Amino acid sequence: MIIFVTGTAGFIGSNFVYHYLANHPEDIIIGYDALTYAGNPENVENLPEDQKSRFIFIKGDITDPGEVQSVFSRYDILGVINFAAESHVDRSIHDPAIFLKTNILGTHTLLDAAKAAWLKDGKWKEKTTFLQVSTDEVYGSLGPDGLFSETTPLDPHSPYSASKAGSDLIAKAYHDTFGMPVVITRCSNNYGPYQFPEKLIPLIITRALEHQFIPVYGDGKQVRDWLYVMDHCRAIDLIFHKGKVGEVYNIGGSNERENIVIVKTILRLLSEMTGDPDINEDLIAHVTDRLGHDRRYAIDASKINRELGWVPETSFEEGIRNTIRWYLEHQRWVKNVISGEYLSFYQKNYG
Repeated sequence: MIIFVTGTAGFIGSNFVYHYLANHPEDIIIGYDALTYAGNPENVENLPEDQKSRFIFIKGDITDPGEVQSVFSRYDILGVINFAAESHVDRSIHDPAIFLKTNILGTHTLLDAAKAAWLKDGKWKEKTTFLQVSTDEVYGSLGPDGLFSETTPLDPHSPYSASKAGSDLIAKAYHDTFGMPVVITRCSNNYGPYQFPEKLIPLIITRALEHQFIPVYGDGKQVRDWLYVMDHCRAIDLIFHKGKVGEVYNIGGSNERENIVIVKTILRLLSEMTGDPDINEDLIAHVTDRLGHDRRYAIDASKINRELGWVPETSFEEGIRNTIRWYLEHQRWVKNVISGEYLSFYQKNYG
């Protein structure tokens, strides 16, 4: 089977490539990425020799109908998994337009191209699936109790989460209107190898290693549910092959932590693993809270457990050590990506 996977030079997409090719030796991935600031072709350069021929990379923009349609015309694609997205809340506050374009219009472009390829004479091609990868942020914010379920009303609070909610609704509309075989997933905060250092965990690691202060929004007591990226990839794989068309599946790690606890944990482990006493809590600096900052996210993942048998396999303690170790062992990668736009954005906002 040939599947079209977008965003394969990004964080979750690249990890998915490694997982999928290792577990589906007969399948081929057409990888597609615009290689914006967060897309790094090095992320998919370490495939084993026996898998490289089954990964075909194409540089392209999901908002360009001609480019996307050309991929469908060249390959007999039976599945689409859409990881491609602008995903950083801070950037969406500074420049909402690019989020609306990529996340909403880009998703529509993919859906339209898949529809043109798969719907013939009123019948959908067999064994086709369009999987839209989304986020728990579309649900808004929770109080101190409760969990997001698949039936929780959408209530996004940032341009990023609003654009993801919009892309989910477009995907749902293609299923409801045309009968398109669409499945939607919504995950909690991911962490792990290859994550661009603008997100919380790699930001802490990379700044602490340089003894730079660690910016913490407000009181740092915002709560997130943390999901190790390879557990997420297993879930996506399972839903893609066995999920029910037209359904939404929440994917959570059952690892709720306050942001300030995450920061202190990483600083302690980094100091322990490097032997550097200057990596400590003195680096923490509380900064003005983010506009529209959601207080708590937490996922109810009982549906995917009940229907498909998925549970996260990686504890936070194991996952965070694996992640820190990866960044310590990949300093060249870190230095390559921390440049240009990344530096200008963070120097402007954090100094």
